[in-house]
Amino acid sequence: MSLRLRLTLLYTSLLGGILLLFGALIYLLVGAFLLDQIDRTLAQTVNGILANSRVSSVGDLSMLTLPSLEMSTNVYVQYWDRQGRLQMVSPGIRDFTQPLDAVNLMSTRPLYRDVYIQRTHLRVLTAPVVVGERPAGVLQAATNLTILDAIRRTLLGLLIFLTIASMILAAAASWLSIGQALAPLQTVTETAEQITRADDLSRRIPYSGPAHDEIGTLIRAFNRTFERLENLFTAQQRFLADVSHELRTPLTVIKGNADLIRKIGPDEESLDSIKDEADRLTRMVGDLLLLAQAESGKLPLNLRTVMLDELITDVFQEMRVLAGDKVHLKLTDIDQVTLTGDRDRLKQVFINLISNAIHYSPIGGEVYIGLSKSQEMARVIIRDMGPGIPAADLPHIFDRFYRGEKSRTRSKTSGFGLGLSIAYFIVDSHGGRIEVDSQEGRGTTFAVYLPMTE
Repeated sequence: MSLRLRLTLLYTSLLGGILLLFGALIYLLVGAFLLDQIDRTLAQTVNGILANSRVSSVGDLSMLTLPSLEMSTNVYVQYWDRQGRLQMVSPGIRDFTQPLDAVNLMSTRPLYRDVYIQRTHLRVLTAPVVVGERPAGVLQAATNLTILDAIRRTLLGLLIFLTIASMILAAAASWLSIGQALAPLQTVTETAEQITRADDLSRRIPYSGPAHDEIGTLIRAFNRTFERLENLFTAQQRFLADVSHELRTPLTVIKGNADLIRKIGPDEESLDSIKDEADRLTRMVGDLLLLAQAESGKLPLNLRTVMLDELITDVFQEMRVLAGDKVHLKLTDIDQVTLTGDRDRLKQVFINLISNAIHYSPIGGEVYIGLSKSQEMARVIIRDMGPGIPAADLPHIFDRFYRGEKSRTRSKTSGFGLGLSIAYFIVDSHGGRIEVDSQEGRGTTFAVYLPMTE
């Protein structure tokens, strides 16, 4: 059973149930109101007769025939004495000698009861007649309920007809409105199936309705999901292509040297080349494993108190050896900063950033390193005077295997394009962030922000 049909049946059933309850309430209230009017008429008739009755000197009850009884042809009256003998009867039922209500004929209190006499539905009021403190008989007044029954049947039929008609109209209206409301879901289904068949994640679900209703929100969520899937799929394809590219060069070198050794025998140069390429592959595999741990949120961190100023000083001394005479490293300013983190991972971040700055600085250039406080964050600045990063490359510098072609040439000593990705995830795991500012021909500045310990 489709959702459209289920919702239609649900709405129609709810409306039908409400109409049935409402109709039953109307039916009962109208019936009770009309019956109460009839009971009032019978009571007024009996009270009028009793009010105009008189007692003879010997104590026998003498009933007066009232003109109103002749006028009210729908009210029939009988008077029975204490011995159960019919003493007085209204003109309309002179030939009827049986009690109007035989069950309550000897009742000592007023009682209303519905009776059927010769298939005629009557409403009978039985009221005892008391003279002084002595019962003198029973007065029974009855009226025909044929009109009331006809009104009830007509009302019941009308309510049933209106309920059924309303349910049919409600079902039709619900079917159309629900179909219109659920039409975008059909579009969602068709688009998803087309994407599955064609493997085209670039497609999006069209929607022209209100943007902030439930359907619009659902379609926006689907489109965001498709966009994320497309990005992940594209990233996966790019990742596989990059890994294949990065593996091809060292494997080709290893294979070539292995063939050379097979032909001419082992030599130091070939063996060193194989060892270097194997080391490169080992580093790349290690970096990829580290990235996988970082992206999954399972990067192991040995958290402890770190004196960041001492760490920067140690890195500065090590990087001066790496820079040699090519680049001049300068420590501009350094504040005393304490934070909680993994010292080795943070050292890996700063070595990577400073190594990049040294690598891309011209001979005789300068690299500036500084540590300062910025509100509740420690800020490490690494600024070089290199060629800078093109604006088109800036949004992608933290992507895996990404290296700008113009300013970042590929060589045997260059990295795999994983260092900045690793640095980004390490800093992010410490609750910090990395910002970069670069202009072509004017150098690049990296700013690492890390939360300080209170």
